[in-house]
Amino acid sequence: MSGREYPARPLVGLGVVLLRPGGLDGPAVLLVRRGKPPNAGAWSIPGGAQKLGETAEDGARRELLEEAGLLAGPLLLAAHVDSITRDADGAVQYHYTILDFAGRWIGGEPRAGGDVTGAVFAPLDGLAPYALWSEAHRVVLAARLLLDV
Repeated sequence: MSGREYPARPLVGLGVVLLRPGGLDGPAVLLVRRGKPPNAGAWSIPGGAQKLGETAEDGARRELLEEAGLLAGPLLLAAHVDSITRDADGAVQYHYTILDFAGRWIGGEPRAGGDVTGAVFAPLDGLAPYALWSEAHRVVLAARLLLDV
């Protein structure tokens, strides 16, 4: 078992809701397709685990660069998510407390990197095909309100 699977305590996860105002399809949000468990193959907000000695914002920026090759302008804390996955016996298999930041896109095109298999800007009014978790929708809305996008 890895240190992330069946942890002794919750792990800190970091995410970035990267918003791109305007564009041909209107405002968009960056989504990545997960390449590893939990949620392999699912679309989500880019992010991952915080490293020891790393600030939350620095970790969020690192994950954004690793997973999508993009940078963000100023980041604001938008929301937190408790992600708890239990196995068939009810034991906690994964437990993340995720801090999600909101930021604006400053340029470049997304490219999948790190442990993701896809990276796209998805139109905010066309998220249904990505089958996002309800918490992802909540965090995207919080970021939109915070950044007025």
